[in-house]
Amino acid sequence: MAKSNIIIAPSILAGDFGNFARDAERVEQGGGDWLHCDVMDGHFVPNISFGPDVVATLRKATKLPLDVHLMIERPDRYAEAFALAGATRLTIHVEALGNKQTGTEGRAVFERKSDNSIEETLRVIEKLGRKRGLAINPLTPIEAVEPYLEHIDLILVMTVWPGFGGQKYISDVTPKIREARTLVERSGRNIHVVVDGGIDLETGRITVKNGADVLVAGSSLFRHKSLDLAGAIQELRRDAEDRD
Repeated sequence: MAKSNIIIAPSILAGDFGNFARDAERVEQGGGDWLHCDVMDGHFVPNISFGPDVVATLRKATKLPLDVHLMIERPDRYAEAFALAGATRLTIHVEALGNKQTGTEGRAVFERKSDNSIEETLRVIEKLGRKRGLAINPLTPIEAVEPYLEHIDLILVMTVWPGFGGQKYISDVTPKIREARTLVERSGRNIHVVVDGGIDLETGRITVKNGADVLVAGSSLFRHKSLDLAGAIQELRRDAEDRD
């Protein structure tokens, strides 16, 4: 069986907050492909994580691409700061910038109100020389990203509600991964389909079979019950690539 090109992106959110630089080095030495950085503002999601200074520290600690996921309400205000800090990719939410239903703060549910705000922010990220991603929450239809396909390099499908690590994979989201892959194939563009939330050996296989090519995993890697980080990364990659 031919080896597939599955990208493993360990999430530093599940690492040791007092030793982020060390854990970034461990991810690189352990065979991770990207380092995923979850940025949370306590408004768009019900948690607060870290800002550009931490990303700058991680940039010094590893040569891996920094995959920065901006789970914040106003990514337009902070895109430049994270780009200058060393982000390789900046992913914003389609539900951000006011494009959510009233009263759904913390668990943003999509409602299109301002196409221009999303497109303009993606253009800013492009001008900054960074790869561009668009993320969708569990209840957001895949059609929400369709108007922006020419402006993005990845679609991130949230398979949990963003905010906290260690959550259980929401199986109802699986069809959306297939829909994302179909959109990408129709576009003719080289766009990654990323899944984030509750990814372990079982759900990793499921998501890859349904079209994902990037697996973001935190607790199942950093807090594996029996393997070290390198072994856990290797195990996840091996199982994800075994589609038989």
